[in-house]
Amino acid sequence: MKVSVERRKSNAFSPISAAVLSEIQAIVGEQYLLVEKTILQEHGHDETEDLSFLPEAVAEPANTAEVSALMQVCYANRIPVTIRGGGTGLAGGALPIFGGLVISMRRFNQIIHLDERNFQVVVEPGVITEHLQNTLKEKGLFYPPDPSSRGWSFIGGNVSTNAGGPKAVKYGVVKDHVLNLEVVLPNGEIIWTGANTLKNSTGYNLTQLLVGSEGTLGIVTQIVLKLQPFPTQSLLMLVPFRSAESACSAVAAIFQAGVTPSGLEFMERNAIDWAVRYVGETPVPIQQEDAAHLLIELDGFHMDSLLADCETIGRVLEQFDSGEIFFADDEATKTALWKLRRNVAHAVKKNSVYKEEDTVVPRAELPHLLKKVKDVGQKYGFESVCYGHAGDGNLHVNILRGHLSESDWLQEVPKGIREIFIFVKSVGGTISGEHGIGLVQRPYLDIVFSKTERRLMRQIKKVFDPRGILNPGKVV
Repeated sequence: MKVSVERRKSNAFSPISAAVLSEIQAIVGEQYLLVEKTILQEHGHDETEDLSFLPEAVAEPANTAEVSALMQVCYANRIPVTIRGGGTGLAGGALPIFGGLVISMRRFNQIIHLDERNFQVVVEPGVITEHLQNTLKEKGLFYPPDPSSRGWSFIGGNVSTNAGGPKAVKYGVVKDHVLNLEVVLPNGEIIWTGANTLKNSTGYNLTQLLVGSEGTLGIVTQIVLKLQPFPTQSLLMLVPFRSAESACSAVAAIFQAGVTPSGLEFMERNAIDWAVRYVGETPVPIQQEDAAHLLIELDGFHMDSLLADCETIGRVLEQFDSGEIFFADDEATKTALWKLRRNVAHAVKKNSVYKEEDTVVPRAELPHLLKKVKDVGQKYGFESVCYGHAGDGNLHVNILRGHLSESDWLQEVPKGIREIFIFVKSVGGTISGEHGIGLVQRPYLDIVFSKTERRLMRQIKKVFDPRGILNPGKVV
């Protein structure tokens, strides 16, 4: 159940008057201006804990010109604007905490142009990630970023948070695939940030600045992505370990042996147990002594090469406290294993309200991070479920509310989170690998950025958005 929170007040913003509402309706049409309470409630929350902030209205524009016109009205009248994608955010990045207008990108759902000669595609931000990937696969093409929410998250939201997913370990995150963006600025001006080329050393890199900016600098209305051939071969193995820290230690050793998997996922025992109960089945029995698992995927175009890499991984794992390796030898079993991994977060959410921390460290530090999380949990009395993209050092730490009191949840748990983040920073890591800062991570920015660095970010925000109306209260 989502808990409604009274929207924050600020003298910098104005409420939406009847006159402004009429202007908005004239731009998008009566059908696409939504003010019913149930619609406002739907657009007032995402997947972040149990928070909910109601907007005053929701607009669903159909094209860039309408977005531009909406922003001109809101800029002139100092109306706060929050951009809404698929509603799958985990850091509160799309919560309209000051009310105002939510602009939904639901109607921006077209794949505009597929350039097979140059391995590029132009898409609108409302295209669902998995739909794009499936469409490209039919042409033998590949867009690798694959967050667990790919079945309902929008490409625009992935760009907003610089999303990753399991395949980031080999292919990189969203920023590594974006060539160019069409963007509407807060005052309604429309720009393109770059060029549709693989190399570009022309001026400041506005494209990369906008990727990961969480809707605070501009509204992305078109995205040019670079593609590559779809790998025709893959192998998948599930490896049990008697110790969760041994599983984390094995990760760096695999890379040191010269193998780069296309996916290398970590799940501690309670994570996989909850996922099994949530999904209702498992293709492989989980033994009582198994404390953690690594899910390791290899992909490419030559099976002989993949089998050789599997043999290398097998030799590496002999050095750790691992059990018998289970090989998924058909597509149905591979799908079932990935289904378990991708449903861990949903399984956790079904069991408890939780805070999901998106820590990332150099991969050799993973066992130390896991130990720190468990030690801090004991100190502050909370249980955690840990899993994540071990191959790139990205550990998702789900802190369960369980039976914690309101005061412990709101006052003591944040102290524990701060201790974890301080440790992460001390080993060269950072506090968000792919979920963004949004609203809920803002209080911890002082851990990773100096006053000077935070000042520079605020100045960048002010250059793009001098009136501060676009997704206010987030990131900086």
